[in-house]
Amino acid sequence: MSTRPHRRALLLGLPALLFTLITWQVAADGPLLRLDESVSRALVDPDRPSALLSDLGSVQIAVPVLLLAALYTVRRGSAAGRRRWWLPSVAALVLITLVPLIVFPLKEWTDRPGTPAVPPATGYYPSGHTATAGVAYGAAVLLLLPWLVTAAARRAAAAVALVLVLGVSFGLVRHGYHWPLDVVASWCLCAVLLGGLWLFLRRTVR
Repeated sequence: MSTRPHRRALLLGLPALLFTLITWQVAADGPLLRLDESVSRALVDPDRPSALLSDLGSVQIAVPVLLLAALYTVRRGSAAGRRRWWLPSVAALVLITLVPLIVFPLKEWTDRPGTPAVPPATGYYPSGHTATAGVAYGAAVLLLLPWLVTAAARRAAAAVALVLVLGVSFGLVRHGYHWPLDVVASWCLCAVLLGGLWLFLRRTVR
């Protein structure tokens, strides 16, 4: 029997389970938040570099990168005469529009206060900047992979996206814009969304 369904279940199920666990802890003010606060106190040091890194997860920066990748994919697919050449780009753009539709209601529902480094407010869970960066940069790489000829180019593209997301994540936590769990939860959300996009694109290409 094929193990592919099990791999797909792990690909989507594990991050979804972890996201659910973290969300439950945040909503219930569980013991995991004490550890989260301790880690934040040890890491927070608001400075200019961390602010600049966090800006890489803004809509104004991350989404245009995805748009460029989508336009490039449309152009290459159309020129190559591929069937449904527009579908991968449309799927990636639909995915990025889902991010605020998922994140904003969760922010309202969990109503988590911010760190002591930011003005008193609520609605910090999960991290929208992390989710935007993860989906935008990750989806851009998934769109470009079929058009990158060498394995080295594909690895480089994936590495750049990973570094950008980690940079945004570090900047958010370091500057105190978000608690660490806000960022980790968005990683899990991105893993589910990008995993779904990857499976969809594999089926589309096939």
